[in-house]
Formats: sequence, C-alpha cells, structure tokens
Amino acid sequence: MSELIGTETITLNESEREELRLKVRALCDSFGNEYWRRLDPDRGYPQEFVDALTEEGYLSVLIPSEYGGRGYGLTEATIILEEIHRAGGHAAACHAQMYTMGSLLRHGSKEQKEKYLPGIASGEIRMQAFSITEPEAGSNTTAITTFAEKTNDGYVINGHKNWTSRILQSDLLLLLARTTTLEKVEKKSQGMTLFLVDLREIRKEQPASLEVEPVRTMFSYATNKIWYKDMKIPTDSLIGEEGQGFKYVLDGMNAERILLASESIGDGYFFIDRATGYANEREVFNRKIGENQGVQFPIARAYASIKAADALRYKAAEKFDTGENCGEEANTAKLISSEASWEAANVAINTYGGIGFVDEYDIERKFRETRMYQVAPVNNNMILSYIGQHVLGMPRSY
Repeated sequence: MSELIGTETITLNESEREELRLKVRALCDSFGNEYWRRLDPDRGYPQEFVDALTEEGYLSVLIPSEYGGRGYGLTEATIILEEIHRAGGHAAACHAQMYTMGSLLRHGSKEQKEKYLPGIASGEIRMQAFSITEPEAGSNTTAITTFAEKTNDGYVINGHKNWTSRILQSDLLLLLARTTTLEKVEKKSQGMTLFLVDLREIRKEQPASLEVEPVRTMFSYATNKIWYKDMKIPTDSLIGEEGQGFKYVLDGMNAERILLASESIGDGYFFIDRATGYANEREVFNRKIGENQGVQFPIARAYASIKAADALRYKAAEKFDTGENCGEEANTAKLISSEASWEAANVAINTYGGIGFVDEYDIERKFRETRMYQVAPVNNNMILSYIGQHVLGMPRSY
C-alpha cells in the first residue's frame, strides 16, 4: 500500500520501467536542449513541455486510475523526473503536481477528490502551487503568521508568503495558514490549517484579494511573493481537520524529498554524460584529454557518487511505496544526491574548461539549476540535524 495515495498502486517490472524511461526520454528529446536554452534568458515557463507531459499522462501517474490517473507508485514517478533532468530539462515547472497530490489524496474529502482529481488527471485543471513559506519564518514553518479567520460560511485569509511557485500557471492552490495564533496553542505545531483554494474563483470574484509579484531567480523557477488581502474562501476549501495542517504538510515531505532527489540524480547523469563525451573527443597536446588521470578520475569519482545516490533513491522509494517508514532513506537520499550532482557539475565545468561557461553547451545552465538542491526543498543542514537527532539519537541541535 502506498503512503502517498492510500490505495493499491501499480508497480512496474524492470522491463516496463525501462520502457517508461525510453518513452520519457523520447518526449524530452523532441524538445531538446535548445528549447530550454531559448527560454533561459527570460526565465520563461516551458508551457509546451508541460502540456506534452500532461497529454502523455506523466504528471498524473500518482493519481489512482479510478480518477483518471495511472495509479503508479512513487518509484515510477522518480524515473520520469530523473529522465527529464538527464535529458537536460528541468522539472521545476511541473513537479509540484506530483508531490502536492498526496495532501488531497490522503486527507481531502470524497467530494474534493471527485470534484478535482479527474480534471487534474486530464490536464483540464492545474494543481501546481503550494503556499507555505514566509519571509520572516523561513524554514521554521511553525512561526508562520498568515491567518485564516473563521466566518459563518468559510474563512477570510490575510498574510504574506514567498516562494509560492507556479501560482500564475495554476488553477488550484494549497495554502497553509494559522487558524489559531502561536501564542494560544500548547504545541507550536498546532493551530495550522491546510486549504485547497480554487484560484479560478478568486481571480473572477475577488481579484484584489490576491497580489502576486514574480521573483527572478538564477534559473527558471516561476516563483513569486504573495499577499493575501481579506481573501474569502468557502468552508469546503478545508483539507482534513482544522488545526492539523502542519501534520498533513509533514506527511508529504518524504515524497517531495525522494522526487527531488531523483531530479538531482538526473542532473548528475547529465553532467557525467557530457563530461565523458567531451573527454573522449577533445584533443590537446595530441592526445584525448580523457587519457589524463587528472581528467578521468574526477569524472569516475563523480559517477560513483551518483550511483550511490541512485541506489538509495530506489531504496527510499521502495519503502515509501510499501508503506514503510522511509524518513531516514528519504532525507539521506536528498542529501547525498544534491551533493553528488553538485560534484558532477563542477567536474563537467572543469572538463570543458572555458567553454563550459558558454551557454550553447548547456553546462552553465544546468550548473545553476542543480545548485538549488542543496537548499531546497530543505536545506542540507536541516537534514543533517534530522539524521543527528532522529536517526543517531543525539540532542536537538536547533
């Protein structure tokens, strides 16, 4: 049984997984690195690519078949994201539809699932935005102050968020807000509530209640600052029970970390593929540069690091799909995969030399993209803290 979707999942065998890889790879190759290179200067959103993934059903793989999805496990989802990155693309434009799905599937009402899931599966409805982080709170989610005041027919929300990505490309928004102030709860994790907001209705009926300011980052991430100004939402926007939202958010973090670990691994393979190819072709002083141990050994070491991360990713995903506790594996996979991809990125730059900084070779673009994984979706120092406290039994360090 899958922790993510709470129902029986379809597990592919090895030959079927390889077939999935080849199909995703073929779709990615039909766009090519020149597609991503063209979007990069303006940080453009890859709408055509997202549409193609949707049409092939790759963004709805975790949705049960009864709602129009493929009903796959997390392992299969990681393969899709890995292949996107290995091909030179970036899944930031669409990966949220995978890791936010769990909150709706596990904790949403029957009415919410029936209303939204078929449309999400078909691509008619986009669910790509998750609004949690606030400027002052940062990683300390329990310190958020965005507040949802209860009314007779729903809630009125006021507050300020940052890192709310893809809201301009989304129809639905998951929003975490306090319904009880921090000063009035016994435990700081209490009093936060998760809402599913229909942005189509907000934009139509009360556009002034939602202010969005796009933020330019070092690569295309389509992220934003958000201000909620007396935004009214109906009672049926509530996900699960009032005050239990933090628990629901934590519930999906293992999935998010495993999925983004697979993106790091895909990046790592991209850099290894490029570095190996260049080392085998480039001649300097009448010899292939790959003949030099100073070039060859760093590539080999980076490859070994990626393979180790790859193995742990599969272990984490397997435990997740069978409903086992995978916190240690999920966190460790995210940690070592982010470090391995960064190692591979530096190796690729060193192998290419000066031309590695030229945009037409795609190394510098991917170099910027893969750096993110050491700080998102969670900073690696927070993961080390988790391992120290919850795995090794040492005192809390923050």
